[in-house]
Amino acid sequence: MSATLDLEYYGPTSHFRDGNLLFCTAEYGCLDFVPSPKILIKGGTVVNAHHHEVADVYIEDGIIIAVQPNINVSDDVRVIDATGKYVMPGGIDPHTHLEMEFMGTEAIDDFFSGQAAALSGGTTMHIDFVLPVNGSLSAGFEAYSRKAEKSCMDYGFHMAITKWDDDVARDMDIMVKERGINSFKFFMAYKGSFMINDELLLEGFKKCKSLGALAQVHAENGDGVAEGQRRMIELGIMGPEGHALSRPPLLEGEATARAIRLAAFVNTPLYVVHVMSIDALEEIAQARKSGQRVIGEPVVSGLVLDESKLWDPDFITAAKYVMSPPIRKSGHDKALQGALSSGILQLVGTDHCTFNSAQKAMGIHDFRKIPNGVNGIEERMHLVWDLMVETGQISASDFVRITSTACAQIFNIYPRKGAILTGSDADIIILNPNSSFQINAESHHSRTDTNVYEGKRGKGKIEVTISRGRIVWENGELKVEPGTGRYVPMPPFSYLFDGIDKMDSAYYSSLHAPVQRMIKTVES
Repeated sequence: MSATLDLEYYGPTSHFRDGNLLFCTAEYGCLDFVPSPKILIKGGTVVNAHHHEVADVYIEDGIIIAVQPNINVSDDVRVIDATGKYVMPGGIDPHTHLEMEFMGTEAIDDFFSGQAAALSGGTTMHIDFVLPVNGSLSAGFEAYSRKAEKSCMDYGFHMAITKWDDDVARDMDIMVKERGINSFKFFMAYKGSFMINDELLLEGFKKCKSLGALAQVHAENGDGVAEGQRRMIELGIMGPEGHALSRPPLLEGEATARAIRLAAFVNTPLYVVHVMSIDALEEIAQARKSGQRVIGEPVVSGLVLDESKLWDPDFITAAKYVMSPPIRKSGHDKALQGALSSGILQLVGTDHCTFNSAQKAMGIHDFRKIPNGVNGIEERMHLVWDLMVETGQISASDFVRITSTACAQIFNIYPRKGAILTGSDADIIILNPNSSFQINAESHHSRTDTNVYEGKRGKGKIEVTISRGRIVWENGELKVEPGTGRYVPMPPFSYLFDGIDKMDSAYYSSLHAPVQRMIKTVES
């Protein structure tokens, strides 16, 4: 494993403060932001997905050098006392949309502000979705690479597929073999824009299988949603509540079932993004019980919230909760929590896609025009800890698994990411289980002016975030620099593809076909 750390700085320092966020210009750098080349985290409980132990963690040049008790170091090493606290891998958010052009506007968090928010909340890597440009995957990749030039933490890319032809198939080869993308997303909703039909879905699944890339689906029946929207408009339901009413759970369940069965037909692994309902959950549970390789990803909004706020009489309050699939009625959240704790669902994302109040107001007279998306990249780690660990639903090791390790394994970057092991990247958080947090829009680091978790309090506060050996969050202050982030290529053929070829061979052997028949000529 190579160890690289960008230590180039330029000219005089220029700082800009916005709340607790210290902005440093890419043009001039930030001379007081020189990373600590050597760090010792002492006396904490080191938690990995498979075990935990009281140990010290020694970091040098952005890499974990040693994990063991009683490490002695020289005076030039920065020592952080973590006694009584948890030392865990930084979070990996598998599902974000930064700077995304969508529904006539663009998500307000870019690759700097969104990543800065993530780091303050203990997430040290995310995987964003690249949208094709005029159907071209290569053009889309280049566009998103330019957007990400201002990044301040590590990131990877998924790729969306919105049409099918020979150029797209060739581009998929390039994305996997040359650009480090190992997953492709297919939208079964958003009729008239991103939505694809079953024929394309089958072609895409087959191509993903051949490349060792993971097929992902946004599972809602797009035709059903369009009909539901027409029904709401005919009933005069124009507000944000119409969004939830037009996209009921059964449409999510139907699409999830259809995607699962088509993936089984092709015999390729499937990843269902933002699982929001019992209907979808039950389809995933049934598939996994039968042995099918299906990954289910709930998002923090679906675990923590219910749909009641969509009926708020204040439009701006209600509109900020509009996302797709919708946040569901109370009861779905508890079912998703249970599935996460029992392993039916494997990891937690956010679907972070933020729009401010003015952007949400585009749909003030028609819910179909409200840009879909909520925040979560900053809040995810705290909320999941409070919701799942503090209530006893999962252990600290389980927390590491669902917020970091599982994602690293699924997308084939483990143990470089998602672990506190010798040789892993030094992406580390220190969480104080006895400290508390409170969420509000005034103090968060996202550029949006609202927060769907406004006022929520809980136990378990991330006090330090270390990103590739740099202390970027400490004492309530965030120190980040545009351009210091790094693209992380993700190789194909993760563990989900192990044995797929043997399953294919068993299938072909079971056909007992073609049957060799003798053709008898009937004499006249």
